[in-house]
Amino acid sequence: MGVKLGPAGVPLSCKGRTIVEGMDDIIALGLETMEAQTVRLIQPQHFEQYWQAGVLANKADFEMNIHGPYYSELLGNRVERGRSLAKIEATLQAARTINARHITLHTGHYGEFGRGTVANEQVANIFSSIVDRVHEIWHDDEDEFPVFPWIKNGTPSKVGVETSGRQELWGSLEEVIEVVNHVEGTIPVLNIAHIHARGHGRMKTSEDYGELFDMVRESIGTKEFYCHFSGVEHRTGNAMHYTQIKKSDLNFEPLAEFIVEDGGWLDITLISDSPLLEHDAMYMLQNIDKAKHKQLERKAREDRRRALAAQTGTSVEDLRRKEEEMAKLRTQGTQEEEPAEEAKPEPVKEEKEKPKKKAPSKKKKEEDEDMFSFDEEDDDDLF
Repeated sequence: MGVKLGPAGVPLSCKGRTIVEGMDDIIALGLETMEAQTVRLIQPQHFEQYWQAGVLANKADFEMNIHGPYYSELLGNRVERGRSLAKIEATLQAARTINARHITLHTGHYGEFGRGTVANEQVANIFSSIVDRVHEIWHDDEDEFPVFPWIKNGTPSKVGVETSGRQELWGSLEEVIEVVNHVEGTIPVLNIAHIHARGHGRMKTSEDYGELFDMVRESIGTKEFYCHFSGVEHRTGNAMHYTQIKKSDLNFEPLAEFIVEDGGWLDITLISDSPLLEHDAMYMLQNIDKAKHKQLERKAREDRRRALAAQTGTSVEDLRRKEEEMAKLRTQGTQEEEPAEEAKPEPVKEEKEKPKKKAPSKKKKEEDEDMFSFDEEDDDDLF
């Protein structure tokens, strides 16, 4: 099983704001990948950062990825499409410079095409030309960069087609898979938050993730997956905005459980799109570790049952049944003890029923304090 985790951009905790400084911090956190953000426009002065990032990534065996412009209009008119492709060209140049393994691109609105085969064919033609352009950039014989061996000997970046999170945008899971099936050199970018939102909250259990990854594997025959994950606020099948994972109905635990239990065949890169970036990337890493510990504990219990069954001549199923019965008895015993603990204040009532005596004011004060203390405990139980 191969799982790489990292943030979408320079970590929030990074004192510097350059890509190289962000990479240093990510490596120090024990994460293994990063997605550089070129979501609007790449300025020429940024290319010096990209050169340095490419050198560091090559030396540290660090996986670099890159995200193209958010506001693409690849299904727009000729002018809109040309403007979007010009922005994507800068992203492709930067991808080679930093030795990006994946390039994530958006398609944009359906435009005049609407949903259907015609729109999918148009998108497939556009992404086919983008893949060709990537290969041209990587295999430009006029460029010689002996200091940067990945450009001469490396593998061109894979072009990622990202799932969208809104109904009016091209990029449902089915549309993305259809295009990727027809265009060699492309991969699906599974944005789990978008899939969850567009499916009206569909990603809830580990079985849901199993169905998702199995469907993609059976459709395009891959074991390599590039995914984005974040919390998301959604409404009527549309993603509104990203949130931190803990504040969303999209939980990471089921995905962690699937990765550990049934995802041994996966080669997956998980990018944190959360507003908390590296903090939620670390949260995902911790959840995967917890799932691994639970798996080890379960296997240890099963091994103990087998050994005990062999010694006593009973079956593993009988031992498991006895353990479940004992657990139920312990639970019932705990529930029966709780009312006895609540009956503790009875002695206070008995003291009240005694003949009236002139008690010192100090003693009366202590009794009042005892009663007040009991009320506080009741409040704690209620809330």
